[in-house]
Amino acid sequence: MMKRNQVVVGAALLVILIGIGSYLFISNSLGNKVEIESVMATEEGGTATEGASASPNAESQVNEALSADQMNGVWNIADESKVYWSVTTSKETVNFVNEEVTGQWTVDINEEAAMTGKGAVDMNGLSSGNEQRDSHVKERPDLLETSQYPEATFVAKSFSPLPETWTEGTSVPLTMTGTLSVKGLEKEVIFESEAMYKGGQLLLSGKTTVAFSDFGMKSPHTIVLEAENDLSVQLELVLNKT
Repeated sequence: MMKRNQVVVGAALLVILIGIGSYLFISNSLGNKVEIESVMATEEGGTATEGASASPNAESQVNEALSADQMNGVWNIADESKVYWSVTTSKETVNFVNEEVTGQWTVDINEEAAMTGKGAVDMNGLSSGNEQRDSHVKERPDLLETSQYPEATFVAKSFSPLPETWTEGTSVPLTMTGTLSVKGLEKEVIFESEAMYKGGQLLLSGKTTVAFSDFGMKSPHTIVLEAENDLSVQLELVLNKT
């Protein structure tokens, strides 16, 4: 009888330990640690909008018209650029940031049909500020599986018309339509964006929404946490002219 009681107590302790371990694992995987930083943000912490200056001291620059020669040409994605991936769960929204971004945008403000754009991100550089969570997302075959699919790409197919006249520090609306490829699968997407010329650089901020299932992935969930199928992709790009 005593032996049987010992077995029961031992089994109960094992269940408790497993439960504690699962709770700690889940707790360590929770919590958003990445804040999205927009390239359009002003020095005062706001967002520059069409016709608005980035700061009072920049008023003369904002009113300065830019020539087509300044705008047209090939612009390469700079090191300051970032791509954010956001997942909304039953608990919170978790942001992942990727700074391993390359690509270029060929601008022609007189003919949108002549414009081209492409970009790539190394998915091994994805970070949520939680190494355990990041490894989970990168390694699982039903998620990114970066060992087999290390790169995600976007190739623009068309752009909305751009204004022929630009001014320093003034944002303009831009719609980019193209193909987003993740895990070797393609999805037609539309990035609703805005662009700005500032300090000799082009700034581009754009956002679209896709689904885990678009790329053969399953939205992650546990007994206490469930993620939506939708996945937000946000471009925050800084470009330098070649």
